[in-house]
Amino acid sequence: MNARTKKFFSYYKPYLGLFYADMGCACAASAITLALPLCIRYITKNLLAVDDPESLSQIYMMGALMLALIALYTACHAFIDYQGHMMGARMEADMRSELFDHYQKLSFSFYDEQRTGQLMTRISNDSFDLSELYHHGPEDIVISSLNFIGACIILMNINVQLTLIVLLFMPLMGAYGFYFSRKMRSALRKSKDRIGDINAQIEDTLAGIRVVKSFTNEEIEKKKFAYENDRFVDSRKAGYKSETYFYDGLITLTQLMTVAVVIFGAVRIVKTSLDVVDLLTFLLYIGILIEPIQRLGNFIRLYQEGITGFERFMEALEVEPDIQDAPNAIELTHVQGNIEFKNVSFRYKEGYDHVLKNVFLNIQAGEYVALVGASGVGKTTLCSLIPRFYEVNKGEILLDSKNIRDISLRSLRRNIGIVQQDVYLFAGTVSDNIRYGKLNASEEEIIAAATKANAHDFIMALPNGYATDIGQRGVKLSGGQKQRLSIARVFLKDPSIIIFDEATSALDNESEKAVQDALEKLTHNRTTIVIAHRLSTVRNAQRIVVLTDNGIEEQGTHEELIALNGFYSNFFKMQLHF
Repeated sequence: MNARTKKFFSYYKPYLGLFYADMGCACAASAITLALPLCIRYITKNLLAVDDPESLSQIYMMGALMLALIALYTACHAFIDYQGHMMGARMEADMRSELFDHYQKLSFSFYDEQRTGQLMTRISNDSFDLSELYHHGPEDIVISSLNFIGACIILMNINVQLTLIVLLFMPLMGAYGFYFSRKMRSALRKSKDRIGDINAQIEDTLAGIRVVKSFTNEEIEKKKFAYENDRFVDSRKAGYKSETYFYDGLITLTQLMTVAVVIFGAVRIVKTSLDVVDLLTFLLYIGILIEPIQRLGNFIRLYQEGITGFERFMEALEVEPDIQDAPNAIELTHVQGNIEFKNVSFRYKEGYDHVLKNVFLNIQAGEYVALVGASGVGKTTLCSLIPRFYEVNKGEILLDSKNIRDISLRSLRRNIGIVQQDVYLFAGTVSDNIRYGKLNASEEEIIAAATKANAHDFIMALPNGYATDIGQRGVKLSGGQKQRLSIARVFLKDPSIIIFDEATSALDNESEKAVQDALEKLTHNRTTIVIAHRLSTVRNAQRIVVLTDNGIEEQGTHEELIALNGFYSNFFKMQLHF
């Protein structure tokens, strides 16, 4: 048994009691299905054929027994339908939780290569298909096997030759079913990939709906969606074609089997080697034999859908996070905030050009350092390496003389606060979004953080104050308001190191001033790294580091760099001119 197979069956472990009860009910239902035709045969062959005054009471007794069996059968099926489905739903929830937890562990490099819609499909559609397989799969196998074996044994006791005719059809049906099940599996894999592409297209369009409308590109988005939709229909076409051949072929073969039994059975009756009651009983069991074949067909469909989903599930689950804690990772305590880059080089993928190469930089605890330079020279990348969003390819980064690879990720990131230009706020209230910086924060702490971030006044002017729902991604707030909420969130986190990534570049002058004032409060007694295109926002930095394609080109205060009359000076004069 390989690792994936073990993993597949491991999800039954928490629910073994329920699973065995479900299988017990399936066995009982199968036994009752086999017993009812025997009861009918007993009545028609033993009680109706004799002139006995007591036969009427025996018929009533058999009727009562059959009613009791039907009641038990109904109870067993009710248990299977409800509790069995709930078992599948719980297993689906377990798998979905495991995959979601795994998504949280994966680093930025994984998400750089993935489309959100595909990831969503693996966690929703694929897990539902698996839940159906986990519940119905064992049940269909048990009931099919017991019904088939039991019916064959009973039929052999009724008439061996007719039973052999039935069994001759089985290898043909098995080979036919196996051939088309493989075609179904291939088609289902394609359709699952395509529905993931549809979800990705929907997510992309809806997330950027304001851009779509502002450029009046609704028709373009419709065409993009129609393209993905048509690809999905094409993939389903092959799947439905295989399903049609599969199910219709099996139905035709079972009908041919029934016709063969009727013809040969009628011949046996004429030759007086079989009576009518036995032929009718035989036909009843043929009906029971057909049910396992139909269940087998259903199982093959569930198996193909479920196992395809499981393969996609495992593909995601088997992706190892490329950034993990070292075996003996340490926890940071009493962080000072001294950061040192020692001969650091980085590129995003093998074969790509280096974004940073042989960088040496020492930032003292409590120092306010600004990073400036043209777009694409690696300012944001350099800052992303500090909390280990990406791993350096060469060299090392030290925090308080400790290699950040030796520090636990949670401990490292807990001591770093990041304020970005593209603020992400979650759907919910103002209070919920600020509390994200410290989940157990009291209302007083939240208000204090908002006040420091110059956000309290505008929050109180909202319809419900701190309880105001801000909409998806904070759509009901202005850019400056969203930025101040993100700063309040960092105030609440209270980290030792602050990184501002273009935090004010998209704001108007009034909003920029409010945000700038909040940032200055936040930087007090903290190591601060500011990335900015507007050089006017970093004039007061204790040190300005100028990055170019060649690495660190210049360092110094604003006045020192102006006096050098180099890259920074030219860049500053250019901005003054515009």
